[in-house]
Amino acid sequence: MEIKSADNQNVKKWEKLRQKKYRDEYGLFIVQEKHLISEAISKGVLEHLLVREGCSNPFNKEAITVSDKVMKKLSSNVSLNDYIAICRIEKNELPQANSYILLENVQDPGNVGTIIRTAYSFGYDCVILSEECASLYNEKTIQASQGALFHIPVVTMNISEAIGKLHKMGVKIFATTLSSSHFISETKPFEKYGLLFGNEGQGLKEETVKLCDENIKIEMANFESLNVAVACGICAYYIKNNLK
Repeated sequence: MEIKSADNQNVKKWEKLRQKKYRDEYGLFIVQEKHLISEAISKGVLEHLLVREGCSNPFNKEAITVSDKVMKKLSSNVSLNDYIAICRIEKNELPQANSYILLENVQDPGNVGTIIRTAYSFGYDCVILSEECASLYNEKTIQASQGALFHIPVVTMNISEAIGKLHKMGVKIFATTLSSSHFISETKPFEKYGLLFGNEGQGLKEETVKLCDENIKIEMANFESLNVAVACGICAYYIKNNLK
């Protein structure tokens, strides 16, 4: 199959996937770059594979050949993509597990993607995003995650509801905040736990902090706060290797 016109109805539909409301409506999202497309294929979420005319197909999957104009219309990268995947959104359920990362209102998709990558790298079982977080399927989130979103369950839900459900599973929630906190090095071991991180500028909501079991902070000499993805990396590594 070939699509040469950028005015093709499917192309117009796929272009809308840059917006969250249409990703939600169609249940689809775009993946760019060869290694990320390979991850999506391995996950089994591929719906359509688009290959730019003149390029070979390295994926061993049936593909639609598209013109440069079509690829340009669908690409967000500065350089023209050779491949694009249209993928299916699969809803994850909150799993019963031992370690979680929770994000409340983290707005930067780069931060969200980096945190998902960090959680997967350090062996966490699940990432929970509040409904106000940057979209999991934003192209920058996908890029920053480097494919980790295809390997670790990521659940989007009301954060208060998530904390309530985790408590019923015996999970202890640590809020990362400067208010009434103790240092992470003073944290006592606990078998099941979740680390909660807040908005880049405002931190965690006060009402959310009240739902948590303990407040923790990172020892620092100069600044009082760090980029949320950096803070997550430090806390996630330390807690994972010391709460045993």
